[in-house]
Amino acid sequence: MWVDTPYRFFVPHKMSIILQMTKKIILILAIPVMVAAAGIFLYYNHAMGSGRTGQVVGWLNDPSSRPELMMTSGTRCGDAPFIFPTNGMVGFIWDDSFRPGHRHAGIDIFAGTEAGVTPVIAVYSGYLTRKADWKSSVIIRVPGDPLRSGRPVWIYYTHMADAQGNSFISPEFPTGTSEVFVEAGTFLGYQGNFSGNPNAPVGVHLHISVVEDDGFGNFKNELEIENTYDPSPYFGLPLNARINSDTIPVCE
Repeated sequence: MWVDTPYRFFVPHKMSIILQMTKKIILILAIPVMVAAAGIFLYYNHAMGSGRTGQVVGWLNDPSSRPELMMTSGTRCGDAPFIFPTNGMVGFIWDDSFRPGHRHAGIDIFAGTEAGVTPVIAVYSGYLTRKADWKSSVIIRVPGDPLRSGRPVWIYYTHMADAQGNSFISPEFPTGTSEVFVEAGTFLGYQGNFSGNPNAPVGVHLHISVVEDDGFGNFKNELEIENTYDPSPYFGLPLNARINSDTIPVCE
């Protein structure tokens, strides 16, 4: 009457042992893969720009220590279509990363001064808009991308306010401004440290990015790098972190 007992109890137990051993083997094999994947992720999201980050920190502690890293407002590098928007050092560039999963969608230019001191100018002629709730930002529509005929492009400028949100944008462009034509070199405002949180201001700098048009005459979300263009050819500088991993960009 107990003939089937070994089958009913021993076989499932044996299968359980086999399954446990299989899971252990899979886990052991998976660990190196996970470590490798983590290494690749950390490299592409943190190692890139690590050499540049050290230089930025050192320069911010003493801006007078590396005058060769400074760019001058209005400078044109070679035959690039855009002029440089402000005095300062290009600290962080397109596709740099500051935290896991983050990809920087523009470039950050640090003047090494207090907020509200260093002027910002338009890098290219176009039509300026400042949304009703924009304290520190403007965006300029360029109807004809100078690098690709027939394609519109947008140029976004931000952090032009103090930590509390008091704007440094020129009074010529009040909130609600829409499609006002400006020439390259037009004064837009001053570098600031506005982050949206008065208790956590950013370092004083200008963030600028080249933003795609959505095909209907509107700009895409600048926070997503997929909605922006590599600014390198626009400024004639090595501004792509996938190519320039550790140097501060300056005109050759």
